[in-house]
Amino acid sequence: MSKINIFSLGGLQENGKNLYVIEIDEKLFILDAGLKYPTSELYGVDNIIPDTSFLVENKDRVMGIFLTHGHDDHIGSVANLLEAIDTKVYGSRFTLALVREELKPSLNKDESFVEVKDSSEIKYGNIKIRFYEVAHNIPGSLGIIINTPDGNIIYTGNFTFDQNAHQTDFTSMYESLVRASREGVLALLPESLGALNEGGRGTILEFKQRIENMFVKADGRIIVSLFSNDLQRIQMIVDISMSFGRRVAILGRKTQKIVNLAINMGYLNIPEDKMVNLKFIDDTRKNNDKDLVVIVTGERHEPYFMLQRMSKHIDRLVHIEALDTIIVLTNPYPGTEKMAARTLDMLYRVTTNVRNLKSNLLIESHADREELKQMLNLLHPKYLIPVIGEYRHQYAMIQIARCVGFNLDNLKILDNGDVLSINDGQYVGIIGSVPVGEIMIDGDAVGDVGDVVMRDRELLGEDGVLLVCCNINSRTKKLLTPVEIVSKGFTYLKENESFRDEIIKVFNKIADKYLHERFVNWSDFKNDLKNDLSRLVYKTCKANPIIIPVLISTDPDYKKPEKAK
Repeated sequence: MSKINIFSLGGLQENGKNLYVIEIDEKLFILDAGLKYPTSELYGVDNIIPDTSFLVENKDRVMGIFLTHGHDDHIGSVANLLEAIDTKVYGSRFTLALVREELKPSLNKDESFVEVKDSSEIKYGNIKIRFYEVAHNIPGSLGIIINTPDGNIIYTGNFTFDQNAHQTDFTSMYESLVRASREGVLALLPESLGALNEGGRGTILEFKQRIENMFVKADGRIIVSLFSNDLQRIQMIVDISMSFGRRVAILGRKTQKIVNLAINMGYLNIPEDKMVNLKFIDDTRKNNDKDLVVIVTGERHEPYFMLQRMSKHIDRLVHIEALDTIIVLTNPYPGTEKMAARTLDMLYRVTTNVRNLKSNLLIESHADREELKQMLNLLHPKYLIPVIGEYRHQYAMIQIARCVGFNLDNLKILDNGDVLSINDGQYVGIIGSVPVGEIMIDGDAVGDVGDVVMRDRELLGEDGVLLVCCNINSRTKKLLTPVEIVSKGFTYLKENESFRDEIIKVFNKIADKYLHERFVNWSDFKNDLKNDLSRLVYKTCKANPIIIPVLISTDPDYKKPEKAK
């Protein structure tokens, strides 16, 4: 009999940043370690990862990191975690390859990575960890079964039961789940992202037919937008392109890495003679051959950004023309909806051949309501703990559980940090919490994006910045150059050139005050400039740009002393 605690450092009541911990008799098992993409309000933040200070403080008890699949919301913080904790990482061949692509050489040690398959079993005393293959839109996706003396704990990861959608051994998957059910399922941790979907997700065959119809109607070049981690759809577009005798170019720096990995490992099949490496556009090369299919990829907002550049003819590789057909297969991530809508508007200004699919055909590869019911009926868990989703997704599991006759008293909706305790197979309660939080990543810098930095970025994003510059003779206290005004993101100045004169008047008034004093207090000079200009700008145009006075104090008559001979 065991003492079991279940908690999350990320992934509950949010979209992304999945990191779940199963504690069994003091042993810590980490299930996934992902990142979350920031919303549009977090200016300059590239990614958000979980605060793992609890794991670092208890690193001697960590048995390993067990990964379900290679999407960033499940593996994106593994590299950061390995910098603080020396432990083994378990995952499929393709998942581990994606993780190792992001690691520093010092952490990329073969002995730290253990490849597992659906038949693999790892033992820790009386605890066994097994894996089973699942269908998802990236190769090497797995579910995890933790066998304890009190029953199995099953973490599904992302999955679907759509047998037409994936090259998955469904027989093996069902055998693994049936075996786990016979042994007894103590707790099921199912994904809940698709819990609100009523089972109306279009089939992969319907998706393929719609795309083929678009290819039939296309007279010229075809441009398709996809997310870089959607290898299944990338392969499908390639296959359809081949069937129409077209050549393919794939754009997107990260996607090139993923695609090359997938090709080398046999997960993607793209004939070399049909792949095109586009060169920069010049007078003799337009990259607009009629038989060309350009797959535009990236993460989050990147496909939209690239399409915008192409529509404005400032991209170096592709300029969208009137005869092009644009197929948009990217459902906007939270926080990118406005950018997605603006991109469509820009595309329609260039070409009327813009194609969208119904939203049900673009639903990601997540279990819907009917598939979650099927999972519950198959496993008959004692306790149900929805994971991988926002609160509305977790809450939707209540209705699903009710439909299959599950005891709702045994359905537990947790928040990040809540510690659910089970002793000897019986629910004890929420016995406390572990510290949780978010660490913001700006480029290569981790965790140094503080509140002050974010506030400044918000101001820059809203009203821009206004620089007022002047070179002043520190000895004669005279202006050596005219006042120069530079603005970025502050559009009022461009639309109202006369406003520059108002700014210069304020500058001259304050300069006259300070430059007539015996000793110039440069700090007060700048503060008064900043305050008075802020009041002027707000009074005139109700904006609050960041105002930066740049006063350069120089003495042109100063001569550098000669070195002693």
